[in-house]
Amino acid sequence: MKVTKLLASICLCALCGCSLVAHLKPQEPPYDKDLPVAYDRTRLKTSTSSDVLAVIQRPQSEALSQSKSVVASLGQKNDGYKTWFNMVAFDENALTARRKYFFLVDEKGKALFGPKRTLKFNCQLVLGSEVLDEPYADKNARQIAILRQVLKDFRKDVDQVAKDNKTLDICGMLVNQTMETVLRKLNSSPALASDLGEAEGLDFDHITLGRGRISMIGIMDDMVNVNIHISSLTWTFEDPFALEE
Repeated sequence: MKVTKLLASICLCALCGCSLVAHLKPQEPPYDKDLPVAYDRTRLKTSTSSDVLAVIQRPQSEALSQSKSVVASLGQKNDGYKTWFNMVAFDENALTARRKYFFLVDEKGKALFGPKRTLKFNCQLVLGSEVLDEPYADKNARQIAILRQVLKDFRKDVDQVAKDNKTLDICGMLVNQTMETVLRKLNSSPALASDLGEAEGLDFDHITLGRGRISMIGIMDDMVNVNIHISSLTWTFEDPFALEE
Protein backbone atom coordinates (compact mmCIF):
# COMPACT_ATOMS: atom_id res chain seq x y z
CA MET A 1 0.00 0.00 0.00
CA LYS A 2 2.85 2.35 0.84
CA VAL A 3 4.43 1.67 -2.57
CA THR A 4 1.12 2.50 -4.26
CA LYS A 5 0.94 5.79 -2.37
CA LEU A 6 4.52 6.61 -3.32
CA LEU A 7 3.84 6.00 -7.02
CA ALA A 8 0.63 8.00 -6.81
CA SER A 9 2.41 10.93 -5.26
CA ILE A 10 5.08 10.93 -7.99
CA CYS A 11 2.38 10.87 -10.68
CA LEU A 12 0.56 13.69 -8.93
CA CYS A 13 3.75 15.69 -8.86
CA ALA A 14 4.12 15.26 -12.62
CA LEU A 15 0.49 16.24 -13.26
CA CYS A 16 0.96 19.40 -11.22
CA GLY A 17 3.90 20.42 -13.36
CA CYS A 18 6.55 19.67 -10.75
CA SER A 19 9.69 18.45 -12.48
CA LEU A 20 11.60 16.06 -10.25
CA VAL A 21 14.31 15.77 -12.88
CA ALA A 22 14.90 19.52 -12.85
CA HIS A 23 14.73 19.67 -9.08
CA LEU A 24 17.25 16.86 -8.60
CA LYS A 25 19.73 17.96 -11.26
CA PRO A 26 23.40 18.01 -10.22
CA GLN A 27 24.49 20.92 -8.08
CA GLU A 28 26.58 23.65 -9.70
CA PRO A 29 29.72 25.07 -8.06
CA PRO A 30 30.48 26.30 -5.54
CA TYR A 31 29.28 23.12 -3.87
CA ASP A 32 27.71 23.13 -0.41
CA LYS A 33 30.56 21.10 1.06
CA ASP A 34 33.03 23.82 0.02
CA LEU A 35 31.12 26.82 1.36
CA PRO A 36 32.41 26.66 4.98
CA VAL A 37 36.07 26.23 4.01
CA ALA A 38 37.07 29.56 5.57
CA TYR A 39 35.19 28.68 8.76
CA ASP A 40 36.82 25.26 8.97
CA ARG A 41 40.35 26.57 8.33
CA THR A 42 40.21 29.51 10.73
CA ARG A 43 41.70 28.75 14.14
CA LEU A 44 40.69 31.05 16.98
CA LYS A 45 43.59 32.68 18.86
CA THR A 46 45.93 31.52 16.10
CA SER A 47 44.80 32.57 12.59
CA THR A 48 45.82 36.11 11.63
CA SER A 49 43.93 38.49 9.35
CA SER A 50 46.24 37.59 6.47
CA ASP A 51 45.57 33.89 7.08
CA VAL A 52 41.81 34.48 6.92
CA LEU A 53 41.90 36.78 3.90
CA ALA A 54 43.77 34.09 1.98
CA VAL A 55 40.85 31.64 2.29
CA ILE A 56 37.67 33.58 2.97
CA GLN A 57 36.64 34.80 -0.49
CA ARG A 58 35.86 33.28 -3.88
CA PRO A 59 36.06 36.35 -6.15
CA GLN A 60 33.87 34.72 -8.82
CA SER A 61 30.92 34.10 -6.51
CA GLU A 62 31.35 36.08 -3.27
CA ALA A 63 31.55 39.72 -2.21
CA LEU A 64 33.97 40.82 0.51
CA SER A 65 33.08 43.30 3.27
CA GLN A 66 35.62 44.56 5.79
CA SER A 67 35.93 46.80 8.80
CA LYS A 68 38.84 47.41 11.12
CA SER A 69 38.29 44.17 13.02
CA VAL A 70 35.75 42.09 11.03
CA VAL A 71 35.82 40.51 7.58
CA ALA A 72 32.91 38.77 5.86
CA SER A 73 32.45 37.09 2.48
CA LEU A 74 28.90 36.63 1.18
CA GLY A 75 27.74 34.59 -1.79
CA GLN A 76 24.42 33.96 -3.49
CA LYS A 77 23.34 31.58 -6.24
CA ASN A 78 22.07 33.19 -9.44
CA ASP A 79 18.48 32.14 -8.74
CA GLY A 80 18.64 33.90 -5.35
CA TYR A 81 17.36 30.91 -3.38
CA LYS A 82 20.66 30.03 -1.70
CA THR A 83 22.72 32.53 0.29
CA TRP A 84 25.71 32.00 2.55
CA PHE A 85 28.45 33.87 4.34
CA ASN A 86 31.64 33.31 6.32
CA MET A 87 32.58 35.97 8.86
CA VAL A 88 35.56 36.35 11.20
CA ALA A 89 36.13 38.92 13.95
CA PHE A 90 39.62 39.65 15.25
CA ASP A 91 41.09 40.64 18.58
CA GLU A 92 42.05 44.29 18.04
CA ASN A 93 45.18 43.93 20.18
CA ALA A 94 46.50 40.46 19.28
CA LEU A 95 45.20 40.68 15.67
CA THR A 96 44.17 37.01 15.73
CA ALA A 97 40.75 35.48 15.11
CA ARG A 98 38.44 35.71 18.13
CA ARG A 99 35.04 34.77 16.64
CA LYS A 100 34.04 32.94 13.46
CA TYR A 101 30.67 32.30 11.82
CA PHE A 102 29.20 30.31 8.95
CA PHE A 103 25.64 30.82 7.67
CA LEU A 104 23.67 29.11 4.90
CA VAL A 105 20.01 29.46 3.97
CA ASP A 106 18.50 27.48 1.09
CA GLU A 107 14.89 28.09 0.04
CA LYS A 108 14.93 25.30 -2.53
CA GLY A 109 16.93 22.45 -1.09
CA LYS A 110 16.61 19.08 -2.78
CA ALA A 111 13.93 16.71 -1.56
CA LEU A 112 11.91 13.97 -3.27
CA PHE A 113 8.51 15.67 -3.17
CA GLY A 114 9.40 19.36 -3.29
CA PRO A 115 11.74 22.10 -2.08
CA LYS A 116 13.18 21.68 1.40
CA ARG A 117 13.99 24.95 3.12
CA THR A 118 17.06 24.77 5.33
CA LEU A 119 19.09 27.09 7.51
CA LYS A 120 22.46 26.36 9.06
CA PHE A 121 24.39 28.58 11.41
CA ASN A 122 27.65 27.62 13.08
CA CYS A 123 29.83 29.80 15.25
CA GLN A 124 32.79 29.51 17.57
CA LEU A 125 33.75 32.27 19.99
CA VAL A 126 36.30 33.14 22.63
CA LEU A 127 34.33 34.23 25.68
CA GLY A 128 35.38 37.11 27.88
CA SER A 129 35.87 37.07 31.63
CA GLU A 130 32.76 39.23 32.07
CA VAL A 131 30.71 36.14 31.15
CA LEU A 132 32.86 33.31 32.47
CA ASP A 133 33.61 34.83 35.89
CA GLU A 134 30.05 35.93 36.64
CA PRO A 135 28.38 34.04 39.52
CA TYR A 136 25.26 32.22 38.30
CA ALA A 137 22.40 30.63 40.19
CA ASP A 138 22.94 27.33 38.37
CA LYS A 139 24.32 25.77 35.20
CA ASN A 140 21.19 26.57 33.21
CA ALA A 141 21.48 30.27 34.01
CA ARG A 142 25.10 30.16 32.87
CA GLN A 143 24.15 28.48 29.59
CA ILE A 144 21.50 31.11 28.88
CA ALA A 145 23.90 33.95 29.69
CA ILE A 146 26.52 32.53 27.34
CA LEU A 147 23.98 32.20 24.54
CA ARG A 148 22.93 35.84 25.08
CA GLN A 149 26.56 36.88 24.83
CA VAL A 150 26.96 34.93 21.58
CA LEU A 151 24.01 36.82 20.10
CA LYS A 152 25.35 40.16 21.39
CA ASP A 153 28.77 39.55 19.80
CA PHE A 154 27.19 38.40 16.55
CA ARG A 155 25.04 41.52 16.29
CA LYS A 156 28.07 43.71 16.92
CA ASP A 157 30.16 41.94 14.29
CA VAL A 158 27.42 42.03 11.63
CA ASP A 159 26.82 45.73 12.23
CA GLN A 160 30.43 46.45 11.36
CA VAL A 161 30.29 44.93 7.88
CA ALA A 162 26.62 45.01 6.84
CA LYS A 163 26.25 48.74 6.25
CA ASP A 164 27.24 48.45 2.60
CA ASN A 165 25.77 44.97 2.03
CA LYS A 166 21.99 44.74 2.35
CA THR A 167 21.90 40.96 1.85
CA LEU A 168 24.38 40.40 4.66
CA ASP A 169 22.26 42.64 6.87
CA ILE A 170 19.14 40.56 6.07
CA CYS A 171 20.99 37.32 6.84
CA GLY A 172 22.09 38.81 10.14
CA MET A 173 18.50 39.68 11.00
CA LEU A 174 17.44 36.10 10.22
CA VAL A 175 20.04 34.71 12.61
CA ASN A 176 19.00 37.29 15.20
CA GLN A 177 15.33 36.27 14.83
CA THR A 178 16.25 32.60 15.20
CA MET A 179 18.32 33.05 18.34
CA GLU A 180 15.72 35.36 19.89
CA THR A 181 13.15 32.59 19.34
CA VAL A 182 15.37 30.17 21.24
CA LEU A 183 15.99 32.66 24.07
CA ARG A 184 12.27 33.29 24.48
CA LYS A 185 11.74 29.57 24.89
CA LEU A 186 14.53 29.40 27.48
CA ASN A 187 13.11 32.37 29.35
CA SER A 188 9.82 30.52 29.66
CA SER A 189 11.46 27.23 30.67
CA PRO A 190 15.06 27.78 31.90
CA ALA A 191 15.46 24.07 32.70
CA LEU A 192 15.50 23.37 28.94
CA ALA A 193 18.94 25.00 28.76
CA SER A 194 20.36 21.65 29.87
CA ASP A 195 19.41 20.28 26.43
CA LEU A 196 21.83 22.70 24.76
CA GLY A 197 24.77 20.58 25.82
CA GLU A 198 23.26 17.31 24.63
CA ALA A 199 24.14 15.68 21.30
CA GLU A 200 20.63 16.25 19.89
CA GLY A 201 20.44 19.79 21.24
CA LEU A 202 17.32 21.80 22.04
CA ASP A 203 14.41 21.74 19.58
CA PHE A 204 12.44 24.87 18.70
CA ASP A 205 10.02 26.13 16.05
CA HIS A 206 11.06 28.90 13.68
CA ILE A 207 8.22 31.20 12.64
CA THR A 208 8.73 30.59 8.88
CA LEU A 209 11.30 27.82 8.37
CA GLY A 210 9.82 25.18 10.63
CA ARG A 211 11.38 22.94 13.25
CA GLY A 212 14.99 23.44 14.25
CA ARG A 213 17.62 22.38 16.76
CA ILE A 214 20.36 24.30 18.51
CA SER A 215 23.31 22.93 20.47
CA MET A 216 25.98 24.69 22.50
CA ILE A 217 28.82 22.31 23.11
CA GLY A 218 32.55 22.15 23.55
CA ILE A 219 32.83 24.84 26.22
CA MET A 220 36.51 24.30 26.95
CA ASP A 221 38.50 26.95 28.80
CA ASP A 222 37.08 30.10 27.22
CA MET A 223 35.69 28.80 23.89
CA VAL A 224 32.15 27.84 22.92
CA ASN A 225 30.57 26.31 19.79
CA VAL A 226 26.97 27.04 18.80
CA ASN A 227 25.29 25.09 15.98
CA ILE A 228 21.80 25.70 14.59
CA HIS A 229 20.04 23.59 11.97
CA ILE A 230 16.52 24.20 10.66
CA SER A 231 14.95 22.03 7.99
CA SER A 232 11.42 21.90 6.61
CA LEU A 233 9.80 20.38 3.55
CA THR A 234 7.58 22.64 1.44
CA TRP A 235 4.99 20.47 -0.28
CA THR A 236 4.17 21.49 -3.84
CA PHE A 237 1.03 19.32 -3.82
CA GLU A 238 -1.28 17.73 -1.26
CA ASP A 239 0.55 15.16 0.82
CA PRO A 240 -1.03 11.76 -0.06
CA PHE A 241 0.25 10.23 3.18
CA ALA A 242 -1.93 12.68 5.12
CA LEU A 243 -5.13 11.16 3.66
CA GLU A 244 -5.01 8.00 5.76
CA GLU A 245 -3.67 7.04 9.13
